[in-house]
Amino acid sequence: MSFLGVEHSLNGRRWVGPPIEVDRAAEAIAQQTDLPRPVAQVLARRGVAPQAAATFLAPSLRELLPDPRSLHDMEKAATRFLAAVSSRQRIAIFADYDVDGGSSAALLIVWLRSLGLQATLYIPDRIDEGYGPNDEAMSALARAHDLIICVDCGTLSHGPIAAAVGADIIVLDHHLGGETLPDAFAIVNPNRQDEDGALAHLCAAGVVFLMLVEAGRQMREAGQQGPDLMPLLDLVALATVADVAPLIGVNRAFVRQGLRVMARRDRPGIVALADVSRMDTTPSSYHLGFLLGPRVNAGGRIGQADLGARLLACETEHEAAAMAERLDQLNTERRDIEAAVRAAAIKQAEERGFDRPLVWAFGEGWHPGVVGIVASRLKENSNRPSIVIGFEDGIGKGSGRSVSGIDLGAPIQRLANEGLLIKGGGHKMAAGLTVAEDKLEAAMERLSELLDKQGAGQIGAADLRLDGAMMPMAATVELAEQIEQAGPFGAGAPGPRYAFADMQIFFAKRVGENHLKLTFGDTEGGRMEAIAFGAYDTHMGPTLEQHGGARFHLAGRLDINTFRGRQTIQLRLEDAAPA
Repeated sequence: MSFLGVEHSLNGRRWVGPPIEVDRAAEAIAQQTDLPRPVAQVLARRGVAPQAAATFLAPSLRELLPDPRSLHDMEKAATRFLAAVSSRQRIAIFADYDVDGGSSAALLIVWLRSLGLQATLYIPDRIDEGYGPNDEAMSALARAHDLIICVDCGTLSHGPIAAAVGADIIVLDHHLGGETLPDAFAIVNPNRQDEDGALAHLCAAGVVFLMLVEAGRQMREAGQQGPDLMPLLDLVALATVADVAPLIGVNRAFVRQGLRVMARRDRPGIVALADVSRMDTTPSSYHLGFLLGPRVNAGGRIGQADLGARLLACETEHEAAAMAERLDQLNTERRDIEAAVRAAAIKQAEERGFDRPLVWAFGEGWHPGVVGIVASRLKENSNRPSIVIGFEDGIGKGSGRSVSGIDLGAPIQRLANEGLLIKGGGHKMAAGLTVAEDKLEAAMERLSELLDKQGAGQIGAADLRLDGAMMPMAATVELAEQIEQAGPFGAGAPGPRYAFADMQIFFAKRVGENHLKLTFGDTEGGRMEAIAFGAYDTHMGPTLEQHGGARFHLAGRLDINTFRGRQTIQLRLEDAAPA
């Protein structure tokens, strides 16, 4: 049964409330802990028992940190890493060009720098070299270095690793592994085929951090003092959120503790990035995912590939400010490029049909740096796995995004093994591919077939899941802060949404390019502000702006708005329906 009777909202979604068993569990938590009902509701949805509520609300890294040695090759990797450190061997870091790769590289650079060591950073150009290690770069690095550490890449790089003659290779990755592994000295990856999947939620920076934990343990056993790892958690948190890793298990502690580190404003690169993003409040997972992450990514997408990693590892405020300014400019350029590709991709995909198991689009000259973002937009519009591919000289480079319950990485890897793709890989929710133009149709047809077997063709419009109803007078800054204690929220741990039923709209105005600002209230005198980002991309914006006195059910997440040092509660409006 739909929540508040909403079967078809202004955004075409059915509203669904919490199951009765979650309501009952929330009631038990509220009674036994004296927590506010909305907080209890979040804990019940996460399956937290009343007696475990206090521990869950204060996640401890000490308690949640897994034993690094539970991962294959971890002890071996840390031992080889420390051998290079102690004998001051030449170390190179080969990293992916996204936030996870840049953060992973920065973790190693900062750790080594604290011991007086410099590492060579190498990040491939997205357009000229593509994702991951390549033969030429690895061969050149091997000639000048004793140890090459591949971060956020390398698990499928059999040829390039074989080309690195004369150097040992350590891979610290999280992308889906194949049936065979490259001939590297050590490959640490929770998504290797021979792992049990218990740590599959880690991003690459999480894997790197665990190796540094293991290195610290080995140093202590040898009577040495290693660098303090806690100040590095801001980098792990940034990567975890920006790479959309599920915020479960140790990832919760990584992000919670990392945000505290970030709030101290000790890292010049992140401080400069926060300032150029006009981030004037205490950092949250939202800021990591929507303000900082896209700017770090901008260098790898359309500019200088290593700019983000260099910024994160930067030591001086002046240098950091210059790099952050450049990344902000690149991010603005990226948005303009993305808008053009997005419009063309949505039009093409709609013509092909949003009801197919796979939604896809391709275009000549589409910038490979934005196809992943556009694939995310197609996924959101269709609630289907989506692929967007940009072609140049007969070769297409594409990126895909999936929906909950549908594994995209494994089928793409299978297509590569079948010869329909030049290469491809990734994980369940995101993947990349390279395809020849003459095999595009066959590859997409085969991928659609494999996804259909997982049930992708039977998925309906995404339901909007709500945690309950709330009155404006109950929504306070204090309540929002208490709810945040049940976070951080993000992938795998969505923030709670609430419905405000039968609301009158007192003020509605379009702001910016396509956002909507509202003031709404009820018959009891309660009033509240709301902001709906991107409201004019759908019917919701115009309908609410021209409400004509009609009343609406409004749904979204509680948000704390800070203006000139004053905090007020607002609704981050996501959907609405006529009351």
